Amino acid sequence: MTTGAESRPIKPRKPKACKTCRTEFIPRSMTHVCCSIRCSVDLARVKREQKERKELAAAKLKLKTRRDFLADAQREFNRYIRVRDAGKPCICCGKPLAAGSVGGAYDCGHYRSVGSAPHLRFHPDNAHAQNKQCNRWGAGRAVDYRLGLIARIGLEAVEVLEADQSPRHYSIDDLKQIKAEYARKRREMENNQK
Repeated sequence: MTTGAESRPIKPRKPKACKTCRTEFIPRSMTHVCCSIRCSVDLARVKREQKERKELAAAKLKLKTRRDFLADAQREFNRYIRVRDAGKPCICCGKPLAAGSVGGAYDCGHYRSVGSAPHLRFHPDNAHAQNKQCNRWGAGRAVDYRLGLIARIGLEAVEVLEADQSPRHYSIDDLKQIKAEYARKRREMENNQK
């Protein structure tokens, strides 16, 4: 008498790579992902650490103020400007910027300062690479900056910058978007320069 169910031959299991050490092994079941207990413990530790880092990042994000988001966006914008202007001379003195030291020997200098015109802090025409001597110790060298700016973007664009008095209020979401946009642009430029 037969039960109607014929016994099928059991297929041999295919080897898998261990999630921790990448050694091939024959799994006992579909959920078996590590070759040994030591690798299982290591994998559990790594996953726990990843979870803790994620929770810590979320907690830090909750504590961030608008000022912190503004500083993050400004930092990323300044990095973008330094990469954009890496091969150009200083906007003020015309001397070459130190090669290979993005952020080290020169700054992102603003024509209309962030203090006097905060609404132009993220305007790419208002910011250019500037030697530290010109930007920090030369008080921005506004007259020389203006002459260099006219040569670079034209008198009409400079006058538009000088006349712009429209206030801009950046929300936290705006600042996150500005940071992401300039980070993307900077990475694209860095990839194109390679």
